Amino acid sequence: MMYEHGPGGGTLLVLPIDQGLEHGPVDFFVNPEALDPAYQFELAVEGRFSAIAVHIGLAEKYYPEYAGRIPLLLKLNGKTSIPPDHEAFSALTGTVEDAVRLGADAVGYTVYVGSPAQDRDFEQFMEIRSEADRYGMPVVVWAYPRGDAVAQRGGKESLYAVDYAARVALELGADVVKVNYPVRSEHDRQSPPPYNSLDLTPEAAFRKVVESAGRSLVLVSGGEKVADDKLLEKVRMSMAAGATGIIFGRNLWQRPRAEALALTRTLHGIFREYAADPR
Repeated sequence: MMYEHGPGGGTLLVLPIDQGLEHGPVDFFVNPEALDPAYQFELAVEGRFSAIAVHIGLAEKYYPEYAGRIPLLLKLNGKTSIPPDHEAFSALTGTVEDAVRLGADAVGYTVYVGSPAQDRDFEQFMEIRSEADRYGMPVVVWAYPRGDAVAQRGGKESLYAVDYAARVALELGADVVKVNYPVRSEHDRQSPPPYNSLDLTPEAAFRKVVESAGRSLVLVSGGEKVADDKLLEKVRMSMAAGATGIIFGRNLWQRPRAEALALTRTLHGIFREYAADPR
């Protein structure tokens, strides 16, 4: 994934399509073509992505047509957006054996750091990590701060929360950790010391997150669709701060095909600037 597919050079450009489970069909209204998962699979192949991240249903029904053309990152747990966010817990939707059977190159798992269900989440992840170790399967952890306790300490997008989540993923055994870019706000004053008094540039704040992730590679989440200039600025700052790559879904497949491919070519150019091995 890091060298033979995607931008290469030790970087990762991942296209996720797990939003249908996580958010419902609402995300596809922006670009009705994207309601058909074949749209994302074709985009991943033609745009030369490092991998496509999907749940078991899409992997079983669509991936066989694209096997060998795009690496598969099988997401093994998930939840709907219907229960309250502070009760966040993602139940298992697949197994490492499913990933092996389908020819996946890695598996993904969401950990909600700070959720009331955190202890159950850690135990469930331990089983996945142990099984992945047996098969030599890399594990990508979606490390997301959630819960009332997080909200009371600066919020889920604060540097404190994102930094803590990155460290937790490392400690739990993640090979790659997916995090949101920390956002400064007035709520930062509610974060524990010394976070409540740090005055860091956005790039320096994210570099702190990368350092906390240690030897786990770091992917930056795209989130909701934003304008091209803001998206590219985020990518450049992330890569300059030491990220291995990005995992952008809606910011790409909510765009018309030609526009999404043009933006992807621009991303490839940025990745080559920061590649560990530009060959």
